[in-house]
Amino acid sequence: MIEQLEEETMHLGLDVVIQQLENKKMKKGKNKAEEDLDSLKIDYNKLRLSIRTVGLGKN
Repeated sequence: MIEQLEEETMHLGLDVVIQQLENKKMKKGKNKAEEDLDSLKIDYNKLRLSIRTVGLGKN
């Protein structure tokens, strides 16, 4: 009975470690996505400014 509980405790500990690693991986992915979005917003704003400066889009 004690061996079974010890084994179960070990498995639960491993599950916790796995969940922590997955959480860390997801946070990194989220941060990367946010950085990419910020970069796209900056590029979009630069493009819009260039279009206004050149006068494109006017009828």
